[in-house]
Amino acid sequence: MLVLSSPSGAGKTTVARRLLDGDDNLIMSVSATTRPARREEKDGRDYSFTDEVAFQRMVADGALLEHARVFDHFYGTPRRPVEEALAAGRDVLFDIDWQGTQQVMESAPEDLVSVFILPPSTAELEKRLNGRAQDSEEVVQRRMSEAADEMSHYTDYDYVIINREIDESVASVQAILGAERRRRERLIGLHDFVERLRGGP
Repeated sequence: MLVLSSPSGAGKTTVARRLLDGDDNLIMSVSATTRPARREEKDGRDYSFTDEVAFQRMVADGALLEHARVFDHFYGTPRRPVEEALAAGRDVLFDIDWQGTQQVMESAPEDLVSVFILPPSTAELEKRLNGRAQDSEEVVQRRMSEAADEMSHYTDYDYVIINREIDESVASVQAILGAERRRRERLIGLHDFVERLRGGP
């Protein structure tokens, strides 16, 4: 499980899309949320959009791997699709915040690799948020005020990337993913392979 977190506007969604485009063994975990869909978003692809009653039922049933309230809306990761993908030998990419990351870490610390993405400056972060033209100025300022708290959690992550240039950031996460896939304890069947090697031709 590969987690990408960042303050809103720092670039994690762009990095995530580029990773998915270039890696057939990596799939995106689709979060459930109670917030309304934005114009360009599709249900089931970007998020599973639901109401608060259905969301709280998922929480009560233990159907979510993690969940949190962010900006007056609930977000959570459905457990079953993640477990099915991992069982099939695929890696799962998460675009979640620090609260969700902590919950996933508590339930599966050995299967999790976490990356925090920082903006190069607060001025650049505000510029990116305004450039998206998705939110009102009031919402942008609220996201900016929340960013300072979010960024303070960078110490909880395995890796930190400063997103100065998108190609460089994507390459950095690809390098992390490649290295983590080659960790000895993640190489399924390695022991049997080495035993066959030791046994000769």
